[in-house]
Amino acid sequence: MHSPYSYRDDPAVPAFPDDRPLIVFDGACVLCSGFVRFVLRHDRRGQFRFLAAQSDLATAIYRHYGLAVGVWETNLLLADGLLHTRSEAGIEITSRFGGIWSLMRVLRLLPRPIRDWLYDRIARNRYRWFGRQDLCLVADPTQADRFLT
Repeated sequence: MHSPYSYRDDPAVPAFPDDRPLIVFDGACVLCSGFVRFVLRHDRRGQFRFLAAQSDLATAIYRHYGLAVGVWETNLLLADGLLHTRSEAGIEITSRFGGIWSLMRVLRLLPRPIRDWLYDRIARNRYRWFGRQDLCLVADPTQADRFLT
């Protein structure tokens, strides 16, 4: 278990702005890029930043937390210095939109192993079901400041 903001003390993780939650996503995945567009539409307060998993910074973050580099089978959420993965990341992201989206927290009533099992089935089949893209999601110029490289 890592303490909050433990990556700040890891010399292998380059410094990055962590004053807002950071979503790390598979930039080659059509489904994952679609999720980022979904977040951009519903995150009215502009609270989230984004980082493609294929970046050097994301690779360092994956290594810091002992996650497999190059597999990218989970979106990561770094929020308040803590790492959220798999179903927990999705619930935490959507519930932070506020309003009706706060009800997403009710999904935590399902045991995490069941939620993560479902998440893993989608993650393992995402390229086959939704496709793969050669280029990472290109941000709208008005939202470019929300994407780290």
